[in-house]
Amino acid sequence: MPPRALPALLTEVKHAVLRRFFARLQESGFEDVREGHGCVFGFIDVEHGSRLTDLAERSGLTKQAVGEAATELERLGYLMRVPDPRDRRAKIIMLTPRGVEAVATGRRLFAEIEREWAEEFGDELLAGLREAVERISSAEREQAHTGTALRM
Repeated sequence: MPPRALPALLTEVKHAVLRRFFARLQESGFEDVREGHGCVFGFIDVEHGSRLTDLAERSGLTKQAVGEAATELERLGYLMRVPDPRDRRAKIIMLTPRGVEAVATGRRLFAEIEREWAEEFGDELLAGLREAVERISSAEREQAHTGTALRM
């Protein structure tokens, strides 16, 4: 049998992480947070807030998709929209105290899962995986930004 395709393996690992993560997030009292909210929680400037356009760019999603997630999170009490002091026509998405708590809990849970995997599979293997994925991701972002071909 040929080796499984890398995208399939990466997707399987992502799903495993998210399964563990959302089970623990629910146990931590955040039953209403779902995967689609990651485009906000995963990319927002916790201290200063972020513009919708910045969240869309960082997450790689459309402004419409991020806007829908932000509207739902606002309704759930995790964030609020305030006027941008640099441009009163624009809005800044800010976390409420509940939103800050959710982000902190999420970061803690992801770190726990990584520590568990490091214990199970070894620090070196997990560090190598992280380095490889970060290098590939960085090169792909650079290539997409500049329109140049990747160097092999």
